[in-house]
Amino acid sequence: MLASAPMKAVVCTELGGPEQLQLQDLPEPTPGPGEVLIRVEAAGVNFPDVLMIKGEYQFQVPPPFVPGHELAGRVEALGEGVTGLERGQRVVANLPWGAFAELATVVADAVIPLPDALSAEQGAAMLLTYATSHYALRLRAQLRRDETLVVLGAAGGVGAAAVQIAKAMDARVIACASSPEKLAFCRRMGADELIDYRQEDLKERIKVLTGGQGADVVYDPVGGSFAEAALRATNWDGRYLVVGFASGEIPKIPLNLPLLKGCQIMGVFWGAFATREPDRHREGVDELFEMASQGQLEAHVDAIYPFSEANRALLDLAERRVRGKVLMRPER
Repeated sequence: MLASAPMKAVVCTELGGPEQLQLQDLPEPTPGPGEVLIRVEAAGVNFPDVLMIKGEYQFQVPPPFVPGHELAGRVEALGEGVTGLERGQRVVANLPWGAFAELATVVADAVIPLPDALSAEQGAAMLLTYATSHYALRLRAQLRRDETLVVLGAAGGVGAAAVQIAKAMDARVIACASSPEKLAFCRRMGADELIDYRQEDLKERIKVLTGGQGADVVYDPVGGSFAEAALRATNWDGRYLVVGFASGEIPKIPLNLPLLKGCQIMGVFWGAFATREPDRHREGVDELFEMASQGQLEAHVDAIYPFSEANRALLDLAERRVRGKVLMRPER
């Protein structure tokens, strides 16, 4: 049931580009049984948001709807049956949609306390991208000390997170991006080696930088034309992580390659993992927050937009102008 008081929210009025987004007054939501009402202080903007408003995400939501998958804020109210949280507590949460609003209802299992050492901005910037990369590297690939990780799209949100997390795990990181400016950013994030895959042959350059051995792990949130080249440059017993398709093209991989290389192609669907295994998900986020509190990780926030500029925030992301992470927050 909805209360009568209005709140500001970003609304996707029809499927299409970021220009379809509007800032509107909506009734304040009331948490149902097992839900938490959160007053949003910062919301992360991610590539799935771009896909969702275009109707190209894994699941479609008919408009009008409020986009946004991750947020940080304070508990405003608790629904019936919710325990372990209290009003005013600082938290982060992931949700199917609805984060780009002053208030959002979230199922209690998706709400995680935010340590005092981290700001709301850091909390909102780390949840989806860093948790995705942590799940990919720690649980799926089981990246080991001194192994070589190749990160495609390394200047983007999940890519930059993968670079930082891998370095915290004492791996060697080769960052791949499409311009000198993006590669300079990757270097600041801690990358050991750099490849401009618009100017260099990706497969051959990986081979050179690994002494002919190839990459132990490839982290690929891009897909498209570079996927097969990167897979061909994996080491024996390598692990290829399929994280997403930011290029818009889903590659078709010759299946003789995993056979000849003895390598594994691994899907990384963090959202499904977080839903299916909430306890392991919480453990991973707690580990991330501990690493961040100790200074091992720090999300790079490229820009913070008010909700009234949501179209600009998503357009910047869609057109690859973002380094690291972009956030939104309610008007001040």
